[in-house]
Amino acid sequence: MTSTDMRAEAEDSGPSGYAAARLRLLQEGARSGPPRRTALAGLTDDWLSGLFDAGAEKLRGVSLVAVGGYGRGELSPRSDLDLLLLHDGSADSGAVAALADRIWYPVWDLGLDLDHSVRTPAEARRTAGEDLKVQLGLLDARHLAGDLGLTAGLRTAVLADWRNQAPKRLPELQELCAARAERQGELQYLLEPDLKEARGGLRDATALRAVAASWLADAPREGLADARRRLLDVRDALHLATGRATDRLALQEQDQVAAELGLLDADTLLRQVYEAARVISYASDVTWREVARVLRSRAVRPRLRAMLGGGKPAPERSPLAEGVVEQDGEVVLATPSCRCAPPPRPPRRACRSRCTPCGGWPPRPARCPRRGPPKRASSSSPCSARVLPPSRSGRPWRRRG
Repeated sequence: MTSTDMRAEAEDSGPSGYAAARLRLLQEGARSGPPRRTALAGLTDDWLSGLFDAGAEKLRGVSLVAVGGYGRGELSPRSDLDLLLLHDGSADSGAVAALADRIWYPVWDLGLDLDHSVRTPAEARRTAGEDLKVQLGLLDARHLAGDLGLTAGLRTAVLADWRNQAPKRLPELQELCAARAERQGELQYLLEPDLKEARGGLRDATALRAVAASWLADAPREGLADARRRLLDVRDALHLATGRATDRLALQEQDQVAAELGLLDADTLLRQVYEAARVISYASDVTWREVARVLRSRAVRPRLRAMLGGGKPAPERSPLAEGVVEQDGEVVLATPSCRCAPPPRPPRRACRSRCTPCGGWPPRPARCPRRGPPKRASSSSPCSARVLPPSRSGRPWRRRG
């Protein structure tokens, strides 16, 4: 039976028809791997769309959105369904609640795990800003039924929020990954690894997708898609072998999982799992180093801009009084009309006999070796108002003879 026939049977017979088509699809060994996950996601999409259309005949401004792993189309045999019933707030709250019941209860009746929520776009954005896991799930939002424009608007807004808040949210995501790795350990070194939560598992691969969506950094692409596909294939086989939603590859189930995948034995299975985990771990290390480098460079830019003149302007110094100048860090009198203005500093090794009251810079000692002590300027001198510079000894000047 083709996938088209399965979808037709699921739509015609309701939940029982979907359950039969789902069971038939999971028993087809020839369609394992990505084709089976894609077919299972498509079959579930058609069934949920039928449930939504049957209950939302008179409602407007409502849509059904798949998020998380279901939004990515990575639906394993026992994966839970992450669903968001989105409404714009114009519809009656009782009608929206009744529509939610018509979708949630058939899923629960089949024994499937369901992670559900009913929100407006504003509520979804606010919840995403408060909870990082909710925001990561909304990054993979995919429209199922209802108002397509409402879903597209939410997806655009969530991506814009994520990119605008990336400098703040990415360090939080890195801390979350580090705490999970400390709690679960390294996948490539565990005898019973957790394919999803351990470091190098599917959670880290999803975090790399979120980093790439932020446009700040990107992971090395070589081998990353194959490593992710390998871990998903092992998880699918694990779900089929155990019949329950588990991600821990226990020792007693490894041989059965290897047989489900067509591998020789459990050692071959673990070798492939460890190789995939090493690829994801290496990509995570490179990506987080690049994120740290970009965030450091962004933090340095404001300080560099301030150093180059883009920050606070330098305080202006108060102008000096008229007839006063600054030379070599000292304030001195320098009347422009005075012919005895201080000349440039002479060499220290020679005395140029400029020991007059308004000459010689810096001030000479009390006794000049060639002309003796300086004489006080007369009242007719243009510099009569100038104060004599202090002597080096600190004592006042005295006239000779």
